[in-house]
Amino acid sequence: MNRTTDLLMSIRRTVKLYESMLKTVCERYQLSAIETDIISFLYNNPTKDTAGDIVELRMLSKGNVSQAVESLIQKGFIRRVHDTKDRRRIHLFLLPEASPVTQSIEQVRSRFQEKVFYGFSEQERELYAALTNRIMQNVSPTQAQAKDSSPQKQ
Repeated sequence: MNRTTDLLMSIRRTVKLYESMLKTVCERYQLSAIETDIISFLYNNPTKDTAGDIVELRMLSKGNVSQAVESLIQKGFIRRVHDTKDRRRIHLFLLPEASPVTQSIEQVRSRFQEKVFYGFSEQERELYAALTNRIMQNVSPTQAQAKDSSPQKQ
């Protein structure tokens, strides 16, 4: 197989593994995958607390995020607060009731990382993190636009 196929397959398999491990949290707390993802996002990104942030950074559809946020509010896991400077901007905050969910997500994340990085040295983990950061910079929308507009060598 070629390297592109291998890269794409490894990404997809890794995502599938994490999603399958996270299903236990979804089942335990009667949450959909997107609801669990939103709780995880808000827990891990305290400065990114709007539905727009979730849509942009998690690359989820606006409609799905809106529906899931409404469901999480009804279930008592998050609350909305209007921005004091811009009433159109709405911040989302986890409520204490979400704490058992975030603890369960953290346990899954820990087991996931143990499985994925089994047999890796600390140095190899650091190298992986550095290379992943470079790849993320290369594929970020702003970086891709800059490369697309730069003159091509002939």
